[in-house]
Amino acid sequence: MSDPSTHFGFKTVNESEKAQKVAEVFHSVAKKYDVMNDLMSGGLHRVWKFFTIETSGVKAGDKVLDIAGGTGDLSKAFAKKVGKTGQVWLTDINSSMLGVGRDRLLDQGYALPVAQCDAEKLPFPDNYFDCVSVAFGLRNMTHKDAALAEMHRVLKPGGRLLVLEFSKVWAPLKPAYDIYSFKLLPFMGKLVANDADSYQYLAESIRMHPDQETLKQMMKDVGFGRVDFHNMTGGVVALHKGIKI
Repeated sequence: MSDPSTHFGFKTVNESEKAQKVAEVFHSVAKKYDVMNDLMSGGLHRVWKFFTIETSGVKAGDKVLDIAGGTGDLSKAFAKKVGKTGQVWLTDINSSMLGVGRDRLLDQGYALPVAQCDAEKLPFPDNYFDCVSVAFGLRNMTHKDAALAEMHRVLKPGGRLLVLEFSKVWAPLKPAYDIYSFKLLPFMGKLVANDADSYQYLAESIRMHPDQETLKQMMKDVGFGRVDFHNMTGGVVALHKGIKI
């Protein structure tokens, strides 16, 4: 029986190969990830994350799961919200990204629980978290429906899922956005991180990710009773929110 295929950027690969290929990308970019985020977005990623945190509804005492938490930006912000009576877990499937995030948080005085885990098989009990977030990580997952179902499972009834991700850009912006994505982005990756290929993949993975309405329906399909989204920067990024009923 042949291995099912999936996409890795614009390429078609066996499902069993995708996780390793994605891992290689993030092992490569981990140490330059924050610098490249600032360059790629002109600092806008900080605004997108700030909006996510401020509209999350997270409060003191809450339990929060930060999936694909990378270098810990959201985990740190959530930790400030939940205070000493709350709990924030920083998780990532990639050991290099997780190590950078853990060390950065410790350097800033945040000793948060950390776990290397696959979002499609979360090692947490049912109905445990008040909020689950995944920022710029869902598009890299092989089985997005399985990952969304796991996020639904670990949320308490009334809990919130926040998906911050690149999405379908407003049509008039598309020509300029394509030039930026496929010409300037790999060039910056080569110049700053000495890795044009990984940033070529990142540009391609954005185009292969479900658009706003499709992702909204996917969240509903795994059980979220109320889902909406908010476009930012002309649809370059969208924040989807789902409530577990």
